[in-house]
Amino acid sequence: MASGKGTRLKSKRPKTLHEIGGKPLLLHIIAAAARIAPPESIYAIVGYKGDLVRAAVAATGVTFVQQDEPLGTGHAIQQVKAFFQGKTPPKNLLVLSGDVPLIRPETLAAMCDLHLREHAAMTILSAEPEDPFGYGRIVIKKGSSNEVQAIVEQKDLTPAQAAIDIINSGIYAFNTEKLFAQLDKLDNKNSQGEYYLTDIAAMLVTANEKVIAIPADDIAEVLGANTIAEMMALDAALRAAAVNKLMASGVTIFRPETVTIDSGVTVGADTVIEPFVQLLGATTIGSDCRIRSYSVIQNSHLADGVVVRNGCILDGATVATGAVLGPYAHLRPESRIGEGAHVGNFVETKKATLGKGSKANHLSYLGDAVIGSGVNIGAGVITCNYDGVQKNTTTIGDGVFVGSDSTLVAPLTLADGSYVAAGSCITESVPRDALALSRSQQVTKPDWAARRRAKQAAKNP
Repeated sequence: MASGKGTRLKSKRPKTLHEIGGKPLLLHIIAAAARIAPPESIYAIVGYKGDLVRAAVAATGVTFVQQDEPLGTGHAIQQVKAFFQGKTPPKNLLVLSGDVPLIRPETLAAMCDLHLREHAAMTILSAEPEDPFGYGRIVIKKGSSNEVQAIVEQKDLTPAQAAIDIINSGIYAFNTEKLFAQLDKLDNKNSQGEYYLTDIAAMLVTANEKVIAIPADDIAEVLGANTIAEMMALDAALRAAAVNKLMASGVTIFRPETVTIDSGVTVGADTVIEPFVQLLGATTIGSDCRIRSYSVIQNSHLADGVVVRNGCILDGATVATGAVLGPYAHLRPESRIGEGAHVGNFVETKKATLGKGSKANHLSYLGDAVIGSGVNIGAGVITCNYDGVQKNTTTIGDGVFVGSDSTLVAPLTLADGSYVAAGSCITESVPRDALALSRSQQVTKPDWAARRRAKQAAKNP
């Protein structure tokens, strides 16, 4: 169920698109569900700003069901029933809340197994938090350990029911036929004026159907988020788990409480991550790397033995074995840094390939460039890739030397072994092993500085 607005978040974004661990809540839920069911068997019920929700998770391959009006969880599942009108629905349905992102696939699998084994009409995932306030309570039948009598929402609790510690997680398994037989009997005679899916539990019990509860192993799995503060608490829990998992696999992380690592990041053994590093998105880092403080690496792939010095920014970059970056290098999308290459102080790359052993150590911009192996890019070199209409490519062959403060006006090719003198503005391609020189002739005036100082002194005795 992913149609909620999340009014308590005080945000224009749909609730399920708020992010923890580097991705929207809904993607966490879909990832867990996809471990026990194929994407084509997963249905996302969308409503508030549904176009944004659809766009955010379309790549997962799930099917969307529209809920035009936010009339409650029961109403949401009524839309699922309508969706299957004239079709053959699955024999059982697992209903997940779009704001419970820490749920584990193992827990869902255990819940489904019990549901099928017990031939239950409804199975409810329960938990017992220290403070159950705010959650609906599960009323267990007298004399039973897990058979349910009813679910009562927080605002509808009697004083006696408010003392119950067992909460409803909002995650259910249903026998589809028995669920659909009760859905149209729901009413909205409650404090919220909504159709509660939780009312189905008592309705099934009245119909002499079996309703059971199964406790989650960890209360954290079923925690939702109704405020930004609660959202960030879930984010902290998810990131702490990611850090601990990496350290258990042989990654050294100094001051782990200071790093930010998204849940989808992978890091090889014997890599060292220093304080205040951020590893985001689908980043992968090999073994024996060193990521120094204040670097931010997003959706990038680093091979073994890479050194990222302080303050580097990488986004959509690929870095080969033994390369050295920074400090303060900026690798923008489609940057490909070759084996043993160096990208140094305040060098920016964008859609650029730097070949094996090549170096750009100082203050350069390399955009839309294909650079061979063994190339030396001097300080202050710029590839002028944009002519005001389109981007153009600079191609630099193997073993080329580009002197400091040169500008290379694309489209342009510097052939293998060519040499560009410092301070040159190169507008034409340079042949193999040639020297290109483009600057005005130097003029030297002997004693000019001494004469100027003497003239100034005469004016101001």
